[in-house]
Amino acid sequence: MTEGEQLIPINIEDEMKTAYIDYSMSVIVSRALPDVRDGLKPVHRRVLFGMHELGVLSNKSHKKSARIVGEVLGKYHPHGDTSVYDTMVRMAQSWSLRYQLVDGQGNFGSVDGDSPAAMRYTEARMQKISEEMLSDIDKETVDYSLNFDDTLEEPTVLPTRIPNLLVNGASGIAVGMATNMPPHNLTEVIDGTTAYINDNSIEVEGLMEYIKAPDFPTGGIIYGYEGVREAFKTGRGRVVMRAKTHFEEVNGKECIIVTEIPYQVNKADMIKKTADMVNDKKIEGISLIRDESDRNGMRIVYFLKRDAVPNVVLNTLFKHTALQTSFSVNNIALVNGRPEQLNLKDLIVHFVNHRHDVVIRRTKYLLKKAEERAHILEGLIIASDNIDEVIALIRGSKNAEEARNKLIERFSLTEIQAKAIVEMRLRQLTGLEQDKLRSEYEELMKTIDDLKDILANEDRRMQIIKDELLEIKEKYGDERRSIINLAGGDVSIEDMIPNESVVLTISHAGYIKRTPLAEYKTQSRGGVGQKASTTRDEDFLEYIFAGTNHQYMLFFTQKGKCFWMRVYEIPEGSKASKGRAIQNLISIEPDDKINAFICVEDLNDEAFINNHYVVMATKKGQIKKTVLEQYSRPRSNGINAITIKDGDELLSAALTTGDSHVMLAVKSGKAIRFEEDKTRPMGRNASGVRGIKLADDKDEVVGMVTVNNPKEETILVVSENGYGKRTFIDDEDGEQIYRITNRGGKGVKTITISEKTGSLVAMKSVTDDEDLMIIKKSGVAIRMSVNELRVMGRATQGVKLINLKDGDSIAAVAKIAKQDDEENIEIESSEENNNSTEN
Repeated sequence: MTEGEQLIPINIEDEMKTAYIDYSMSVIVSRALPDVRDGLKPVHRRVLFGMHELGVLSNKSHKKSARIVGEVLGKYHPHGDTSVYDTMVRMAQSWSLRYQLVDGQGNFGSVDGDSPAAMRYTEARMQKISEEMLSDIDKETVDYSLNFDDTLEEPTVLPTRIPNLLVNGASGIAVGMATNMPPHNLTEVIDGTTAYINDNSIEVEGLMEYIKAPDFPTGGIIYGYEGVREAFKTGRGRVVMRAKTHFEEVNGKECIIVTEIPYQVNKADMIKKTADMVNDKKIEGISLIRDESDRNGMRIVYFLKRDAVPNVVLNTLFKHTALQTSFSVNNIALVNGRPEQLNLKDLIVHFVNHRHDVVIRRTKYLLKKAEERAHILEGLIIASDNIDEVIALIRGSKNAEEARNKLIERFSLTEIQAKAIVEMRLRQLTGLEQDKLRSEYEELMKTIDDLKDILANEDRRMQIIKDELLEIKEKYGDERRSIINLAGGDVSIEDMIPNESVVLTISHAGYIKRTPLAEYKTQSRGGVGQKASTTRDEDFLEYIFAGTNHQYMLFFTQKGKCFWMRVYEIPEGSKASKGRAIQNLISIEPDDKINAFICVEDLNDEAFINNHYVVMATKKGQIKKTVLEQYSRPRSNGINAITIKDGDELLSAALTTGDSHVMLAVKSGKAIRFEEDKTRPMGRNASGVRGIKLADDKDEVVGMVTVNNPKEETILVVSENGYGKRTFIDDEDGEQIYRITNRGGKGVKTITISEKTGSLVAMKSVTDDEDLMIIKKSGVAIRMSVNELRVMGRATQGVKLINLKDGDSIAAVAKIAKQDDEENIEIESSEENNNSTEN
């Protein structure tokens, strides 16, 4: 031990505590957490300040990244060059920052996780928006501290005009704490900030009317709102993000197309992991994944197998892959050098306070400079008023110092004023220049009064902050990228969607869409009409009815399942669009088929659902009635509507009030009519009771009709060889042509069946205002008007409706809107809106 040194025993436990606390605080304050005022960590601040000092502005040429990194390392940030370069790279990536702060030139990596080129190859300069963060830094607006070797000064915070912490977010892991703050939309944040300036008492709920939710640079969908609300109110929450997807047909194959992915998801990794899960059979239904992304945007294509249900596959992808991820919000930032958890209002309050401080300091600086200049001008004006004496006094002096002293003594000037007079140029002696001095002095005095007024008036300062923010919004504000899907959370999406009238159309091949009713009302009476829909080859519109966005659509399948959707969930399409395949909208099994649709009012209205019934018929003659209330709590994978026995299938379903008559027709040419109340209501899982007795094992039901106005409705029957006819249900005198009997009987003859006519294939309830579409087994569809068919007796054979070539026969008959109606629809809301459609 050398002379003068001594050993001090220290408890190792105490030393470790002290050393670790010092280290922790250093990491927290000087590395990992952003400052609440400018939203920057020290390394980000130093990169921007270094670029500012180098003069690499947005309107100057790019400089080598290595040059910028060297500047920051050598002057302000004594750490590894990688940390500085990685920081600068991230600030230049459009998928990392919502509003980029660095304008990079060269390879700065990709959303696939590719590394950027080395710093010697890339170039950079500041973005225009970053200059706003350094605006007024030369006006003593912020405090400076010495750099690592005490040779230079660097700012402790930037005088930013941008609420950067909110708009770009931040993430970092300190010791014992971490921060993870999502980015937001600049326009929304500035609107929220100005709302706070206008009313300091505004609460988080009020601010959320302006700042809706985070806004991620990669777009995507924010799925559900509860996590967002929690994060805004407490500073902690979980925001669920989903990719933006749609269904598309590519080369005849159904595909899922992804155009935007969740924030911070590595696209290449996501595709690889998905492919691995497909190969391991963890995800079924995908045959190929192709990344078709290019400079025009992202496009990932998932090709589906022939039997796959797109909706089911998509939900599986959301569940098992990064197409759905969550962002855990943890708003921790440094407030006066101490880490604090902050809610939305706290973040805005601290930013506004910072801007207020900057405005005060800038005003004081400008006032000081203005007063200094006014002081000099006062001396120059005195000199110009006594110019001859001043010149003589200066000429008679031995040197400048003597001249200054004489001027001070003669005119009671200050040292600064005298020096300015001595250094005055001869051209300032002209009359014009003297006028300029007085003019400048007058303007300066107005400026000084204005600056003093700003310092004395807080409302003016707040107005300045607001005006500057609105200027920033005008320059850099843009549209929100991330869509908010409220349906994913507990907020009712119904509240966000107006209950407008719409037209629902379903084609024979099962394509569905909704169109605003207003689209169909643009033509005046007597117009030539517009084509209502573009359907696929051999397809046509089979069902057209009016509804409102808040109504419900119930779908019944041949296996006896019931699915439902809100009308607003049905994709909107123009009159000319084809619509979307129903199989893509609901999770129906590949070997199942939808046979009936019912559009109902409100499934939450107890009076309505308890006084309406669903009547169903199967091919083997079973009939079943169930209270609508039983179908008011559906699940995404469907619920049982009826238990179907082996060899049977659901044929039709209709909505009734309990007072209708039910008619069933069978292949062998018989039809039965009975009162609906002859069938007691049953539970969903019941299989029903016998509605009609079949002639033999080959016989089956071909149609069900619910009759409400027997005197006005006619029954149309069509046989497979093209014969058909219309028959009244009751005649004008009220006599029953189809007499009412008990259910379960054989029924009465509805058409004479012979070898010439072939079996009965369809029964429909029709009026003169409708058309028929008769589909042959060969695939050809023929349209005819119902009013062309005359009404005939019940037991007759009918007339030939269409000519069939050898071996061809009729496969199905569909009842559709009249040609004129379809092309120029003007649908009025009526009781029929609640009626069903039967196949």
